[in-house]
Amino acid sequence: MVYNFKVYKKCSPNGKITLYMPKREFVDHISYVEPIDGIVVVDEEYVRGRKVFAQVVCTFRYGREEDEVMGVNFYKELYLASEQIYPPPEKRAYDLTRTQERLLKKLGQFALPFRLSVPAGSPGSVTLQPGLEDDGEPCGVHYYMKLFVGDTEIDRSHRRSTVALGIRKVQFAPNKPGPQPCTLVRKDFVLSPGQLELELTLDKQLYIHGETIAINISVRNHSNKVVKKIKACILQSVDVVLFQNGQYRNVVCSIETQDGCPLQPGATMQKVVQLRPELTPLRDRRGLALDAQLKRHDSALASTTLLLEPEQRDAFGIIVSYSAKVKLYLGALNGELSAELPFILMHPKEGRAKLVQADSQVDVEMFRQDTVIHQESIDVY
Repeated sequence: MVYNFKVYKKCSPNGKITLYMPKREFVDHISYVEPIDGIVVVDEEYVRGRKVFAQVVCTFRYGREEDEVMGVNFYKELYLASEQIYPPPEKRAYDLTRTQERLLKKLGQFALPFRLSVPAGSPGSVTLQPGLEDDGEPCGVHYYMKLFVGDTEIDRSHRRSTVALGIRKVQFAPNKPGPQPCTLVRKDFVLSPGQLELELTLDKQLYIHGETIAINISVRNHSNKVVKKIKACILQSVDVVLFQNGQYRNVVCSIETQDGCPLQPGATMQKVVQLRPELTPLRDRRGLALDAQLKRHDSALASTTLLLEPEQRDAFGIIVSYSAKVKLYLGALNGELSAELPFILMHPKEGRAKLVQADSQVDVEMFRQDTVIHQESIDVY
């Protein structure tokens, strides 16, 4: 039996350095991040007497390119990991993966393995959706793998001898879901007896992208007021940590109903409202947080950001969370009553790479150099 496995390949413009990577998504397990590994093939004559370095670069754009004037830019680069690939070290500090072993046999003596480790707590790959009239690179956090020839790892790289391939740092849904979300709120009225109670319950805490979210609403009217209308919505909360006032919210989907209304004093009501958060009707919504997608992939709503400790927020990160909110409208004079429940929206772990067998075949996907222009004129995708 022969097993096929996919490998991503990209060459420098002069063809002297070639990068092979078995995957472009690296999972953040909260307490640690999967190592980033691959194979580099070098032209021995070209790199003789020089060094080849591999680096993991995190880019953070926090402003539009069209607003960059008078030398001011809204773009930062973080070098999270670096390793010298050539000349190779005398002793390797890690074991090769099965994919690396197979590629070394296929690519010959000038193939060199590498492994880089990204620190835990580094920001996740998130893009803020631009407006329809916006041009240039979108705001957000992106990663790419960089190879270049130089004397030291801080040398300015030359475009002809540089390889840059976009990668992603992702999180998947946890194995153990949390407790069932539930909340109860009450509202008192000045100069009026009794209370209005609103209880919300979700059937679970963890939802997968594309699932319908059922919000169980229970209203108990012990006051002398009348509930005239109910509105339910799914909110996406975005926190751009770099800015003190960088928190805002997006309404992903909503529904407004008068079914069962008006709710008279002393009455009760049980209702289930179903909402499905989707990106399709929100393509023109500026500032919506999306998963930072690689080229040739469709975008999706950003997943919930899971943190080991709430205080451990990277200054260059974007934190995303979701909640279900229900609001009762009592009229202009009596105000309103609202309740909110947080939940987790993520992708499942299924679909991860399979084990590479000894008698496997390689399916290589190649990337051109004229795909996407980067800040330093390096093509990263």
